[in-house]
Amino acid sequence: MRPAVPFSELQSRMTRFRARMEAACPRWQMAALFDRVNQYYFTGTMQDGVLLIPRDAEAVYWVRRSYERALDESLFPRIEPMDSYRDAAQGMGPCPETIHLEAELVPLAMLQRFRKYFPITEYLSVDMQVAAVRAVKSPFELEIMRRSGMVHRRILEERLPAMLCEGMSEAQLAAELYPVMVEEGHHGVARFGMFQTEIVIGHVCFGPSSLYPTSFDGPGGNFGLGPAVPVLGNRDHTLKKGDLVFVDIGCGVDGYHTDKTMTYMFGAPLPEEVAVVHRQCVDIQSRVARQLRPGAIPSEIYRTTMDSLDPGFLENFMGYGSRQARFLGHGIGLLIDEFPVIAKGFDEPLEEGMVLALEPKKGIAHVGMVGIENTFEVTPSGGVCITGNHPGLMPVY
Repeated sequence: MRPAVPFSELQSRMTRFRARMEAACPRWQMAALFDRVNQYYFTGTMQDGVLLIPRDAEAVYWVRRSYERALDESLFPRIEPMDSYRDAAQGMGPCPETIHLEAELVPLAMLQRFRKYFPITEYLSVDMQVAAVRAVKSPFELEIMRRSGMVHRRILEERLPAMLCEGMSEAQLAAELYPVMVEEGHHGVARFGMFQTEIVIGHVCFGPSSLYPTSFDGPGGNFGLGPAVPVLGNRDHTLKKGDLVFVDIGCGVDGYHTDKTMTYMFGAPLPEEVAVVHRQCVDIQSRVARQLRPGAIPSEIYRTTMDSLDPGFLENFMGYGSRQARFLGHGIGLLIDEFPVIAKGFDEPLEEGMVLALEPKKGIAHVGMVGIENTFEVTPSGGVCITGNHPGLMPVY
């Protein structure tokens, strides 16, 4: 198999990571990356292993399975086989006292197995350093994400409307949509960093089911298939004339995602007051997108945007009832939920090459979730949309 990530790209990522560590943690000694998405970012392959990055020595990717596949897929300079962490410890030599690792992701049992052979005395988080490096996309990454955006646009703006028919269930639409997505070029999965987040396709909702509460940290809801599987669509909730159709799905190409939400009016137009609220959400997206310039502060964008909204409009904005998402947009890349976030507390300035999904939405009782979501590149002239420009509430009569 031909390696997908060029050697120059891997070199640049590792150089930027080391520079970030020097700036944020001047006394760092070693980083250990267990997460497979992070391993893919730095090596170009994702296997059962650990990537060890000493401060003053060459990084080594220790692979349990499959070493052969790693060699086939990756141009990373040093890949070594291991049966257990014992092999990695012996191969790396003396162990540093302090190690940085993915505190948000590494299970305690895995850490205990690792510490059996790497007797470290202190471990610190490397999550933010990795997230900050991954947040700025290279031209190589941006080209892939633009392809994902084109696929995403075709799926939701061209293919899906023809699939809607009266009497079909949400689950049926979701099941029929998946092969269409793969046919168009979707890589087949939607990856999230949120702990224990399972998404098959996304939210596929008819009428007010998009208002149903879920544990998912986003404005939309979903009945799902039931309490044990609260994702996908509901088998018993069927499409009727006059329904709002709300489809919020992730799409990806070669590992990189885009995020997009489209709404449709099936069989009949929705009341004008619903359309007015929807257009307000579209206007918010446009206003925020214009501010996606290098140097802009995400928390300031969030504060000024929220402060500009009428208190009455804020009711059920970015959620419904007591469930409200406290952000307006999120970074996206190898994961759908990445750094930075347009929310309070995100005070580092935006950089050119960052990519964010903006999703202003508002719940309307007995109707559903209106609003929009698209994916934007940060550029000197403001956010450039890569997932299409349709304003939503597409009529399907």
